[in-house]
Amino acid sequence: MSTPTDRRYGPAPLPQPRGPVSAALRASLCRAPHDLPAGLAGCLDGTDPLVDEDLQLTLFLCYELHYRGWRGVADDWEWQPSLLALRASAERTFESAVRDLVGTPPPVSAGRVPKALADLAAADDGPALAATLQRRATLEQFREFVTHRSIYHLREADPHSWGLPRLGGPAKAALVEIQMDEYGNGRAERMHAELFRRTLGRLGLDTGYAAHLDAVPAVTLATNNLMSLFGLHRRLRGALLGHLAAYEMTSSLPNRRYGNGLRRLGFDEAATRFYDEHVEADAVHEQIAAHDLCGGLVRQEPALAGDVLFGAAAAMALDALFAAHLLDCWAAGGSSLRRTIPAAAFPAVAGASVASPAGAGPSVSGPTRLREAA
Repeated sequence: MSTPTDRRYGPAPLPQPRGPVSAALRASLCRAPHDLPAGLAGCLDGTDPLVDEDLQLTLFLCYELHYRGWRGVADDWEWQPSLLALRASAERTFESAVRDLVGTPPPVSAGRVPKALADLAAADDGPALAATLQRRATLEQFREFVTHRSIYHLREADPHSWGLPRLGGPAKAALVEIQMDEYGNGRAERMHAELFRRTLGRLGLDTGYAAHLDAVPAVTLATNNLMSLFGLHRRLRGALLGHLAAYEMTSSLPNRRYGNGLRRLGFDEAATRFYDEHVEADAVHEQIAAHDLCGGLVRQEPALAGDVLFGAAAAMALDALFAAHLLDCWAAGGSSLRRTIPAAAFPAVAGASVASPAGAGPSVSGPTRLREAA
């Protein structure tokens, strides 16, 4: 058993179940490692896996054993055979749904992979979430967005670091270069996860590791589970690098907008630094990811070109589902979270008290799947 010494870094307490499988798994994890009930995987519905609360939480419960673990859960559960079998069954359903969503990328030669990645990024016509947050989202809606993103950003870079021992040569060097920036170049206070923790604090939100897990819906878990799926399977190493490339190639402008949105709401540099840092860093990482990381991989292993493009397309497709969920909920005047987040306890920041009342939505009209306005 592991005993937490600092809840900022985990392990987190077990979340509440969301269906019969996650309930049975959670109950089992509270005991010493043992065989899970036979046929448990057969209870997963799988009707719409990408938004299935039970399936996505089941995967998240399994995957977190490979990250920080769960508070009070024995470390030996990480490799318990029946748990791995349950995870594998859920993964097959999840991966199949992602492949159905994305489709099969057109064949491309290894030398054309960087250009194909750039074309994918340029063609991205996902919902205009960043523009909404920049221009008209209320403070409460910005807090919701940050709550969703906390599940990833408080362990930022960790899923992609699983690629390091699976690479060699230029691709490995490129991944190390990108990850060094993500981890603050060896300075803990500059790690991107720590910068994001400051944003959480300035918005009056709990800064504990996975503190908001019970509040976020399945679509948020799916965006995180996708990274873990790619990272934990060597056969998907190309998809993992394509996923990272998509993130680096499509994030500079949105992060500028997020920072500007916080400034519009009256927040200071401590709140916006995480986003401001990504504007500069991701502009550099974009070229490294496309040419040195993914290009370097497919020069060594040309057969992985399709996997790289699949990973990039999957990253953008699931993020589009996530963005559409937020915008559709806000347009309907509701919350995008499963439960209310506590009232903010804001630091003394000029303008932070001018937020619209919780639940008030921005004026979002027309289809949500629109390209970000320039």
